[in-house]
Amino acid sequence: MKDFEKNINYIFNDKSLLREALTHSSYANEHRSSGNKCNERLEFLGDAVLSLVTANYIFETFPNLPEGEMTKLRSSLVCEKALYKFGKEIALGDFLLLSKGERHGGGADRPSIVSDAFEAVIAAIYLDGGFEAAQRHILRFIVPEIKSKSQKPFKDYKTTLQEIVQKNPGEKISYRQVSESGPDHDKHFVFEVLLNSNVIGKGGGRSKKEAEQNAAREALELMGY
Repeated sequence: MKDFEKNINYIFNDKSLLREALTHSSYANEHRSSGNKCNERLEFLGDAVLSLVTANYIFETFPNLPEGEMTKLRSSLVCEKALYKFGKEIALGDFLLLSKGERHGGGADRPSIVSDAFEAVIAAIYLDGGFEAAQRHILRFIVPEIKSKSQKPFKDYKTTLQEIVQKNPGEKISYRQVSESGPDHDKHFVFEVLLNSNVIGKGGGRSKKEAEQNAAREALELMGY
């Protein structure tokens, strides 16, 4: 466990939490008489902590991102594929307590087992050191993952347009609502984006932010970006 603590750069006060996080149900069942707890309950809690930290980071880092795009980005960061990758980075599979059959069957490298254990470790850190400790641990993985994406899945057109316009002093970007239609549960908004007083793009969406993003997108396309 000391080697694993080095890998995650966190020292547990309560070592039993770490052991529980690393204990697969197959091992707990095989050693039932020893009173070993499996990591399934910790996995449940870790999933919630991971989702909150990730959502909060996206919300604060990308202020112009529509709700739908934030959901897509969060999903790409907390899915089994991503968590398995994070688990591999800290050699999590090497430290898992598995039954003999599960170990021989390749359980230490099975995406579902590794990703579940990754969430359990998050919960263990959260219970042992508090929210900030868990947050530091999670951001260590998701921040580089966002930066490493060759093509941003969220496409923040408003920020891109603003950065381009700011290169010309005196130029100003603004957005104007053109229309609003549909019932409360299925609204549709249309916005224009203006460069000074000239309309340079128009877009629609199910929210005002989404419509503004699509207006900025059209403006960028018309500008050759």
